[in-house]
Amino acid sequence: MSEIVSIHSFRGGTGKSNSTANLAATVAQAGYRVGIVDTDIQSPGIHVLFGFEEEKMKHSLNDYLWGRCSIEEAAYDVSSVLGEKRKLNSRIYLIPSSIRMGEITRILREGYDVNMLIDGFEELIKALNLDYLFIDTHPGLNEETLLSITISDVLLIILRPDRQDFQGTAVTVDVARKLQVPKLLLMVNKALPALDFDALQHDMERTYKAQVAGILPLSEEMIQLASGDIFCIRYPNHPLSQVIKKVAQRIMT
Repeated sequence: MSEIVSIHSFRGGTGKSNSTANLAATVAQAGYRVGIVDTDIQSPGIHVLFGFEEEKMKHSLNDYLWGRCSIEEAAYDVSSVLGEKRKLNSRIYLIPSSIRMGEITRILREGYDVNMLIDGFEELIKALNLDYLFIDTHPGLNEETLLSITISDVLLIILRPDRQDFQGTAVTVDVARKLQVPKLLLMVNKALPALDFDALQHDMERTYKAQVAGILPLSEEMIQLASGDIFCIRYPNHPLSQVIKKVAQRIMT
């Protein structure tokens, strides 16, 4: 059975796309066929982490939503990022959104058929025989996000140790519970190393009554990498990568 994993945050700047890319790559390295859809159409960017440039995009998610191509035609095999030591079955496909200004403004001006997007997810899973489909959602709560959450087997909410994030996450957790998401996980990102991570996890789980899958420390190496690569692939033994692996295991189990 395939599983749909939505990665969400109530606010921008949480490192959601970076986390999505690293989690998806980690799951793929374990020997699975993984897809990633960048549904943050208003501010796309996850393709940068895979070294995938705009000029390489013959089709994007936007083209599918406007009826110019099938969803499968907008999927690109980026498995090369996993390295030569990847397992035989390991595959990772990326469905990027366009960064062309005209495409973004059209979405903002006209919107799109969200049900068509949901149908595309199912088509993609079947066409590529995916084990996992990761959805990099748009921050906040809108129609697309709510429908993505509704069809998800796993919802991972990313937040920073910040009061604005705390309040917004409380709203998202409440919505997810009302939508009866089968598995709800939290992941704290950009936590200062000086913080007591055990106490932070305890406070989060008590506040939200949800499982904290991991706490990612603020990393100088991550900042220096500047989205130039998949961090877990570049630094597999780094403490941050170890937390990502732990969270990936929670998703897979």
